[in-house]
Amino acid sequence: MTTTETTTSRVRNRLRRALSHERRLVRGGKWAWALGGLCRDLRGRARTLLLLVAALAAALVSVAASPQGFYMEPFRPQYHFTPEKNWMNDPNGMVFYEGEYHLFYQYNPAGDKWGHMSWGHAVSPDMVHWTHLPLALAEADNVMIFSGSALVDWKNSSGFGKDGRPPLVAVYTGFRTTDRVQFQCIAYSNDKGRTWTKYSGNPVIDINSMDFRDPKVQWHDATRRWIMTVSLSAEHKVRFYGSDNLKAWTLLSEFGPAGATGGVWECPDLFELPLPGTNDKRWVLVVNMNPGSVAGGSGGQYFIGRFDGTQFVADRDSLIPPRPGRSASESAHWFDYGPDYYAAVSWSDVPASDGRRLWLGWMSNWEYGGDVPTSPWRSAMSIPREVGLSRTAEGIRLVQKPVREMESLRDRHFAFKSGDVSEANAWLKERHVQGDQLELMVEFAPRSSGTEGVKVLKSDTEATVIGVDRQRGRAFVDRTQSGNVTFHQKFSGVYDAPLAVHDGRVKLHLFVDASSVEVFVNDGERVFTSLVYPSAASRGVEFFGSAASARITSLDVWTLKSIWK
Repeated sequence: MTTTETTTSRVRNRLRRALSHERRLVRGGKWAWALGGLCRDLRGRARTLLLLVAALAAALVSVAASPQGFYMEPFRPQYHFTPEKNWMNDPNGMVFYEGEYHLFYQYNPAGDKWGHMSWGHAVSPDMVHWTHLPLALAEADNVMIFSGSALVDWKNSSGFGKDGRPPLVAVYTGFRTTDRVQFQCIAYSNDKGRTWTKYSGNPVIDINSMDFRDPKVQWHDATRRWIMTVSLSAEHKVRFYGSDNLKAWTLLSEFGPAGATGGVWECPDLFELPLPGTNDKRWVLVVNMNPGSVAGGSGGQYFIGRFDGTQFVADRDSLIPPRPGRSASESAHWFDYGPDYYAAVSWSDVPASDGRRLWLGWMSNWEYGGDVPTSPWRSAMSIPREVGLSRTAEGIRLVQKPVREMESLRDRHFAFKSGDVSEANAWLKERHVQGDQLELMVEFAPRSSGTEGVKVLKSDTEATVIGVDRQRGRAFVDRTQSGNVTFHQKFSGVYDAPLAVHDGRVKLHLFVDASSVEVFVNDGERVFTSLVYPSAASRGVEFFGSAASARITSLDVWTLKSIWK
């Protein structure tokens, strides 16, 4: 070994030992200590210093590019799903199989703007803690992979299974970039979704349309066939197709136009839910729409009715007749009144023993989704929710609540029994209740007038305001002073919804993360999902009320653990 080689080896070994220590410091957030340690270690060794500084830079890049290095950036959600980097939008291919909830999603592997659409992939045992997996379905041959669904082909009707095990089958829209035509395709997996093979006979449905997308496929027991629900987006219609083998499809019927038609119809879903307290059931047809939603831009509406395996017929009280001058809030039944819940779709193949209908949505809006001030990622998913039906004075309506699995994130608990708003605020201050990872449940006592609510992510100059206006009969979320609202002219706003008050009491259930607030009002009869971009110092919580009669009858607050650390 030459002298130069010996010196290089010695430097390499010293470098390895130094970097091993400094890496640990960097991962622990102790950047200054790491750099100081290197300087002390390298005093008087200029040439070695250059080598080691270069290596440290490479190490820092390595740390930043690893799972341990992500999820510490400003505005990074700590318990909402986000990709490590790059652009994400609609949830896709959501299916449960062998103890795993699969979440596929629209993903651009090449950058943080929409483009090169492919299916990203993650799995979870509980819909809360996620493991990233490699890209599942990639753009190829001038065909992007648009939104769709996935299912377990339990009886191997497709013939794609092997060794007596059912395949996972993905059904997605192919978007040909050369002529912008959209068509339906399938792919299959025999290794729990880790690798996928595109069907050689694709497309399985092609009507030569540029507005034909987002298939949701399920098995229909009564007719013993597969049903595809897919949108004719520009026509404000949903089509239903039937198949025995997932390869050959027959047109069954269409639904629409109906409800809100101010934008294109996208990402439909169809599922059956029980009516509580009865032996009856109803089918729910979900249609996401962009733009023209209740909060502006992207949003989602639903119809309740009956489906016989061929045709969907909406209940009379589920249809709102069109009328000139009718506002967006009056034109449809919306499942979220905030601006940032879109492309909501439910998980397939959740076991009957569980019995829940579970879904989540893309937590953004097409009006400004490409401009939100985050890096190196763009977009998050909502928390998972359970969907149900409720009988109301207006008719049968959709309700939502956080899945019970979210309770696993609860950490420190604070409980306030009762008192007026000033007493509750004194209690919050005394116990230092604040933060940007919180769950909050509060019930306000009956009263006939006034405004009351809670401010979160608060500082002297910023706050996201959630409240109820008794006189107007409205619940609202105000993000006009929530932090950075100037990055897009359509971001700032106040969003409200009709408030049905039971016995005069109002319940709010909030989930606060680094850049979002999700609000469930009165057991999920109204829901608001809203992005916010507060300053780092905006972490306070404060109640407000317009009169001394504003009282809190119960309050629970939990700090929530990160799913990434």
